[in-house]
Order: sequence, then C-alpha cells, then structure tokens
Amino acid sequence: MNLKLEQLFEAKVQDKVALITGASSGIGLTVAKKLAAKGAHVLLVARTQETLEQVQAEIEAAGGKATIFPCDLNDMAAIDAVSEKILASVEHIDFLINNAGRSIRRAVHESVDRFHDFERTMQLNYFGAVRLVLNVLPQMMNRRDGHIINISSIGVLANATRFSAYVASKAALDAFSRCLSAEVHSHKIAITSVYMPLVRTPMIAPTKIYNYVPTLSPEQAADLVAYAIVKRPKKVATTLGRLASITYSIAPGINNKLMSIGFNLFPSSSASVGKQDKLNFAQRAYARLFPGEHW
Repeated sequence: MNLKLEQLFEAKVQDKVALITGASSGIGLTVAKKLAAKGAHVLLVARTQETLEQVQAEIEAAGGKATIFPCDLNDMAAIDAVSEKILASVEHIDFLINNAGRSIRRAVHESVDRFHDFERTMQLNYFGAVRLVLNVLPQMMNRRDGHIINISSIGVLANATRFSAYVASKAALDAFSRCLSAEVHSHKIAITSVYMPLVRTPMIAPTKIYNYVPTLSPEQAADLVAYAIVKRPKKVATTLGRLASITYSIAPGINNKLMSIGFNLFPSSSASVGKQDKLNFAQRAYARLFPGEHW
C-alpha cells in the first residue's frame, strides 16, 4: 500500500470500532493488527478463546486496543448471544468485516455422498455472516453510518473448479449484499465485497500443490481490505478477477474451457495426499498465467 493510501487509511480508522470475524489467524488476524496499529478498537470474533487471548495480548503489547468475543459462527443462537454482548460493550460499530470462512476443495462428482460439505460450508460462509449482519445492521441504520465488508473469493468471478461448495456460499453472500446495498444506500451504509485471490494462510495449507503456485501474502490481502475501507467501493478485485468476470460475461464458453483445462491439469486433494512433488511445466505455466486462482 502506498504512502498516501496508508495515510488515508489511518484517517479513516483512527478511533473507530471494527468487528472482525475469523480474527484469530490468516487474513482476519492480519487485518485486525493493521487496523489496531492505526488506532482502531478491534472486536475480535473467532471460535477459540485461548487463541483470541493471544492475539489480544499481541495487539495490546503493540499499543493497540482489542476486545475478544469467542463464538462458534456455525451456531445461530451463539451469534445472537455474542452480538448482544458486542452491542452492549461499545457505543457503535463502524466496520463489520465478515472474514470467517470454510473452504472445501473437492469436485462435485467426488461429493455425491457428501451433501454435508455443502451444508456446513453454507452454514458458516453464508448463514453465519448474514445472521451477524442482521444483528448489527439496525444500529448502523439508526446512526446512518457504517461499512460492511465481506471477504469473498476470486472463485466467484472465475467459477473455480473443485470449489463448488465454497464458491456457491460466497456467491450467495454476494447476492445478499447487492440487494442490501441498494436498501441501505440512503442510510449512508457501504457494502463491499472483496474478491480475494489465493492467500497463503492456514486454510490452504492442507492442499500441498499450493506450496508451488503464486499466492498473496496475508499482508497483501490486508492491503485489499484497507483499500476497501478507504474507497468504499462496491467490489475489490485483482486484475485477474476482473478479467475473469468480463470473460464470463461476454464469452462464457471460453471461460468454461480455460477452467476445464485447469481442472484436468491439477489433481484432486485425495489424489495428492502426502505428495510434495513440485508442479510439472504445464502446471507451473498455467498457475503463472492465472495467479491467485483456486485449482
């Protein structure tokens, strides 16, 4: 992030309150630290209290302000309970960053006996995020101010193979957000979707082939969120994400063919278990041609 954007970001978040889900690792952790370093009070939501306490201690040791709220975002009643605690603990929430998510890498034909994969992915990535929005939204509407940022995926724009459960859940949140955006526009509430490319976080660690493909660092991912906070756009995407979206809009057959090539080039997760071998020439070339895409 350049110096000017960094300065604008600090001005935007200083003394503000930011609620971040999935804040104990990966993108959420890095975003929380970035916000806290610029003077925001970060409200950290994740499942494990001990991990949250460690993150809180790190932020406070660096001079930041953090409050933790352990919660299983798969549990709707738990979300309601933690929302009540959060809203009682602060005067208002300026930013809600829906970052918590679950990803499953498995082709549809390998999932015919695993309907639960689709259910649990939708439960966390869509229903959990929507439930939290419903709880926070009235306060934002009363204040006529607020910004909801949803961490989506480049796969929504590119129709990533092997990620049908994950992409569908993010696409559902996208559609919800587009409808909501028009409804709250007059209340001066911004809704932004960040179509995040592949980021080197614990979420992708089990897929060993990702050790050899281009990814963003968590810091680069946090910069995309910072850009969203400063500019308040409807969407934030990488160049590849924008190109994939345009390609699918005007030439869906080409998009389908390119995704099919990638699907056949890379093995399924079950076929690559325990293999640390580097990618072959064709795989390396393809990964470089489509940096940040999920395969």
